[in-house]
Amino acid sequence: MNPVITRAACSDIAELRQLYYAVYGPHYPVALGTDPAEMARLIADPHSLWLVGRCPDTGALTASAAIHGEAGSRIGRLEGIAVHPEHRSAGLAAALTGALCAGMLDGGRLDSVYATVRTVSAGPQRVVARNGFRPLGILPNAVDLSSRESLALYARHSAGVLDRRMPVSEVPAPLLPLLRTAESALGISYPGVRAAAAPLAEPVPAPPAAEAAARLEVIEAPAFVRRRFRDHFPGAEGWFYPLHTPNVLITPEDGGFEVYAYLNRAGGYCSLLTAHPDPAAAAAHLEPVTRALARAGAGYVEALVPLAHREALAAFLAQGFVAGALYPAMRAEGDGFHDYVVLSRSTERIDFRGVAVEPPLQPYLDCYVSAWASTHLPTSPEVAP
Repeated sequence: MNPVITRAACSDIAELRQLYYAVYGPHYPVALGTDPAEMARLIADPHSLWLVGRCPDTGALTASAAIHGEAGSRIGRLEGIAVHPEHRSAGLAAALTGALCAGMLDGGRLDSVYATVRTVSAGPQRVVARNGFRPLGILPNAVDLSSRESLALYARHSAGVLDRRMPVSEVPAPLLPLLRTAESALGISYPGVRAAAAPLAEPVPAPPAAEAAARLEVIEAPAFVRRRFRDHFPGAEGWFYPLHTPNVLITPEDGGFEVYAYLNRAGGYCSLLTAHPDPAAAAAHLEPVTRALARAGAGYVEALVPLAHREALAAFLAQGFVAGALYPAMRAEGDGFHDYVVLSRSTERIDFRGVAVEPPLQPYLDCYVSAWASTHLPTSPEVAP
C-alpha cells in the first residue's frame, strides 16, 4: 500500500521525535530528530525540503527524510532517513528519497546531493543506490552511536555536472589509488594526472605535540565563534564546507593562528573548516590541534580539501590524515566544478569487522585500508630484525 507523502509541518515535531527515538534510540546525535527548535527551523527553511510518510489507513507517521540545503550553495545533504521498525521492507525509505531528489535535484535547484550512510547493514546503501546515488568513499569511525560506526559517503549529481569538472595535473602520490578507484566506480577520468614530481617543502617545525597541545585554547562559545568567523570570512573565498557552521575556535596563547571547526560532542566527531590568517598558518600545528580536539571529545577529525590544493593535501597527509573519499564536482566556480578530498584521523581503534559493504563500495574500503597501512604501519627497513 502506497504511503501518503507530504511536507513535514511543525505540528509533526512531537511525532517525529518519537519516530527517531524508535529507530535510533537515545543516541541519535542529529538535531533533526531531537531538537524541537532546530527541527522547526529546518521545516521552515526555504532552501531545504523535509518529507514524511504516513500510513494511508491510520494516518500514523511512519517514515521521515530530508534534504538540507543552505543559502548561496547548490549542494544539499540527504539526512534523517528513518522508517518505523513496524513498517520496514515496504519501500518507504526509497519512496521518500526519490520524492526528495525529484523536488530538489531533478528540478535543478541543486547541483549535487550527498549522504553519509550507516554501514551496520547493507540496507541504507541499497536505498540510496536505488535512487541514483553512487559511492564516493568510506569515513572510518566517523560517528559515535552508542559505539563507533564507520559511514559511507554517497552522492548524486544533476545531469552534466560531472562533465564540467576542472582538470588537475598533479596530486600527492598517496592520492593516486583513490583517484583510480573513483574512475572505476564513477565512470569519470583523470587524464594525465601524475604524482607530484618532487617532495614538497616540509612545514615549519612545530613544538612537540604534547607541549603545543597544552598551549592551545579550545574556545567553545558558538555565538562568539560565529561572529569572529564572519568577521574574518565575510564571503566564501577563504573557506568551503557545506552545511557546517563553526562552533569551536582553536588558537595558541600568542594568537598566531585561529582554527575554526565544527565539533559535535554527541556524535564524537569534528570537522576542520578553515584557519586564519591562512590555512598554511596552522599547517605545522595539525598534530597538536588534533590532540586538543580529541581531549574535547572528538574521536574522529576530518577535513575537506580541494584536489587542486597540492600543498594543503600534502600537509594533512604528513600529519597522519588518510584520504577516504573523493567528492567530484563538489564546488561550482564559474562554468566549472572543483573536486574535493575528504581526509580524516581517528584517535580510536578502527575496526571494520562488523561493517556491511555492498560491492560498489568495497574498492573504496580496500583503498582506505591500504592507504592507512602505508601511513601508520612501519615499512620493512623500519622494522628491527
